[in-house]
Amino acid sequence: MTLRASKQTGEWINRNKKVSFTFEGEVFTAFEGDTISSALWANGQKVLGRSFKYHRPRGVLSLANHDVNVLVTDGLDTNIRADVVEVKEGMVLTAVNTTGGVKKDKSSYIDSISPLLPVGFYYKAFHTPRRFFPFWEKVIRNAAGLGVVNFNYPRILKRKQHSHCDLLVIGAGPAGLAAAYEAAQAGLEVTIVDENRQAGGSLTYDRGGDSAAGKQLGELLSKVTSQPNIKLLTGTYAAGYYPDHLIPIVSESGINKVRARTVIVASGAFEQPPVFRYNDLPGVMLGSAAQRLIYRYGVKPFNNGLVVTANDYGYRVALDLLESGTKVVAVVDLRKGAKTSAAAIALSKRGIKIYAGYCVYEALAASGKTGVRGAILCEYDDVANVALTNNKATVECDGIAMSAGWAPAAALLYQSGTAMQFDYDVQQFVPNRLPDGIFAAGKVNGVFDLAQRINDGARAASEALRYLGLEAAQVKVEKHASLAESASPSHPYPMVPHEKGKNFVDFDEDIQIKDFVNAAKEGFDNIELMKRFTTVGMGPSQGKHSNMNAIRILARIRDLPVEKIGTTTSRPFYHPTPIGHLGGRGFHSHRLTSLHDWHQANGAVFTDIGAWKRAAYYPAKGQSKEDAIQAEALAVRKAAGIIDGSSFGKIEVHGPDAAEFLERFFTGGYKTQKVGRCRYVMLLDDSGVVADDGIASRLADDLFYVSIGTSNAAAVYREMQRSQQMWQLDIGLVNVTGAFGAINIAGPAAREILSSLTDLDLSYEAFPISSVRESQVAGVEARLIRVAFVSDLGYEMHVPMAHVPQVWNALLAAGQHHGLRPFGSDTQRLLRLEMGHPMPGVDTDGLTNPFEIGAEWAIDMSKASFIGQRSLEILTKRPLRKKLVPFALAENYKGEMPMDCNLVVNGRDILGRVTSISYSKYIDRCIGFAYVSPDRTSAGSTFEIRTDSGTLVKATVVEAPFLQNNIQSKKGS
Repeated sequence: MTLRASKQTGEWINRNKKVSFTFEGEVFTAFEGDTISSALWANGQKVLGRSFKYHRPRGVLSLANHDVNVLVTDGLDTNIRADVVEVKEGMVLTAVNTTGGVKKDKSSYIDSISPLLPVGFYYKAFHTPRRFFPFWEKVIRNAAGLGVVNFNYPRILKRKQHSHCDLLVIGAGPAGLAAAYEAAQAGLEVTIVDENRQAGGSLTYDRGGDSAAGKQLGELLSKVTSQPNIKLLTGTYAAGYYPDHLIPIVSESGINKVRARTVIVASGAFEQPPVFRYNDLPGVMLGSAAQRLIYRYGVKPFNNGLVVTANDYGYRVALDLLESGTKVVAVVDLRKGAKTSAAAIALSKRGIKIYAGYCVYEALAASGKTGVRGAILCEYDDVANVALTNNKATVECDGIAMSAGWAPAAALLYQSGTAMQFDYDVQQFVPNRLPDGIFAAGKVNGVFDLAQRINDGARAASEALRYLGLEAAQVKVEKHASLAESASPSHPYPMVPHEKGKNFVDFDEDIQIKDFVNAAKEGFDNIELMKRFTTVGMGPSQGKHSNMNAIRILARIRDLPVEKIGTTTSRPFYHPTPIGHLGGRGFHSHRLTSLHDWHQANGAVFTDIGAWKRAAYYPAKGQSKEDAIQAEALAVRKAAGIIDGSSFGKIEVHGPDAAEFLERFFTGGYKTQKVGRCRYVMLLDDSGVVADDGIASRLADDLFYVSIGTSNAAAVYREMQRSQQMWQLDIGLVNVTGAFGAINIAGPAAREILSSLTDLDLSYEAFPISSVRESQVAGVEARLIRVAFVSDLGYEMHVPMAHVPQVWNALLAAGQHHGLRPFGSDTQRLLRLEMGHPMPGVDTDGLTNPFEIGAEWAIDMSKASFIGQRSLEILTKRPLRKKLVPFALAENYKGEMPMDCNLVVNGRDILGRVTSISYSKYIDRCIGFAYVSPDRTSAGSTFEIRTDSGTLVKATVVEAPFLQNNIQSKKGS
């Protein structure tokens, strides 16, 4: 670890625990608590990323939770913020936005042709000749973006929580901690949030070579932790402001929607870089970034450093560099005569040369622009804001720490509706008029002196208390305390023009000073228009280090005061937030049958059907899904199978008008249906589209028991209720879906197995297909329905849900010697396909009418009315455009298997689509349903299916059911 410094008081790393990780194919060692950036920098890895546009080498810039220079991927996640995410054992990382790796990026040639790619070139180039535009469009789109989206990223949902507090303090720096303590002492319930891993703000890194800051932090934290009514949340950021003090705070665990009675914003300020040629080289970083490396992670920023500053803060940075063991070759200050601060005097006493009234004209690049080897210094005209290049001086160094000023972290204030004004004493925008219940404190309020920042926190708490109707003492704050003349924390124009450019304002987008000049010449001289034309502030850091400088440059171009330029609009969310956080917890409710535990214990693989968890199939150890389904299907065909159908919708229709209700609701005739018989029901919507189907069993003259599909049970019941409100028939509707469970036993041995558990006569003469009987099965009262959905011989038993396990286990025991085995819903789909039964919702869609699936036999058009009848009358006069047909692929077909939804084509024309397809081991053929044009519906007609790869597969129309037609193999007969 070539740049690891000695142990620092209060550092965030655990030197007793090492972790190993890989970056760009090279193995590195770090300490627990290191971020990816600090770990790489400690190991002497200077090139951590490549810039978005020109692919220039980049290193650490801000290390302040928005360091766009370093975005990496672990192969799963994209655009990981390396200055935020802690390095973990075994991580395998690569930089994003490179071609061939971060060290030898093949796209770095773009930097050499940058004069050909000014901002806005993509708006004007490549449009002529028009025939070439698609090619260039593809090139530009491929070059755009940073990391590659992983479409296989796991679906990680985090629940949303809701909480309330009297006071929400945003920022746990000196001002925020002081505000929270004062408010808590008055009895308020206080929540403090801070995006950093530990509380303290600037006190965790800005020490100026002294230990006093650490002691002050300890005192503040001690006070805060002594108050039981303070909740301190670190690693959590306030993502936005919404009306009525609703603020979503985001942590690794998800989003917490906080509703506060009042809010104090003590979010601090972002350090802003001075602008000079090659200010983006690896090794050129903000002064606060250097301090964070030292005191949070125990890493030296460089060995021989130069400090370029335009305020007194840079001298504190130099003192901290010295404390870390870094040699400071010089301090370069844009201001003349700025050597009077205590820090400057302390540096002079330690023999550090101070160049007052000088600037860094150019950082000198090491080989391949992979680092810094020195800097060219010039005198700086503080009035004209130009470098005087007559007398240049060169100093050698391997790093440059920059400190030119600050921009308030005021996004939440802007979003809350705060009116801001420009304060020339501190050269930043500060709150002028705050909305009710919103208060600002600390650097975001333009207060930079440490003691006064703490006072300002107490002052904000006092005002918040009075806003809530409580008594509180007035707190006086000397807002500009210790600000001598020319001692503003921010320089009014820290820009150094260079004839060769490459003096970067926005590191996200590789935007130089000249780009703003060119944009203004094009007419984009409004800050909002300039933002969109140049894309300044539109990168991942959202302008946190560039917007203020952009405003200053535009003000200089237009010769206007800064306040006349204004600022760009701030919108939530404030930091990048995972989509899973935004989506929140999956509110997909699950209903379980009374056999769910049995299915789970017996190795079922579950699937979601509607709101229900159903067993899809039961694989043996090492058995594939397809093999399990085929084995279950063969058991039904050759012996017997049993399936849990408890999720089916079940509705009782009772009353004198029960038959009349079904007549109006479904397409068939039910007035003539005899007690003890079942009839098929088909439901249409008003446009004649097939909505669902099922079976209506008549248990008495005034009682029908309707069973329908799982997915639409609730919707069908609601529609029944809606219809009854209009028709006002003498009936009652009872949804008994959850009251009754259902078990279906099917196969050649089904009658013999079931007969051992009931006294009911199960012979064909006594209990034919489409009949319903009530009897006992295994001692439980049951409604038995003779069905032929998955097999010619099958019985559906509907029993009280609580007694389903009793009947299920009794059937399994009785069928043990007959080869009875359970089968799941996926197997059921194959079995019904072999039987030639289309399924609504699988073989139909939201436009399918009954004529297209050949269901005319289920419609009684002679009835007075039923839902969808008028639409069917219109449809009967129109020619069919498609029709569902059963088909089979060639015998012994071994090619690519078509899939559901693959298109049926004739040359370039689309005739229809495949709705269901599967291989049947029993029949030994690939069979399915598909929509084809009406002229290809007769048995023996052929059509072509286009597979996912584009291959055309020939299919032949056959007659259903597949089990009884001429495609059945001898083996299956």
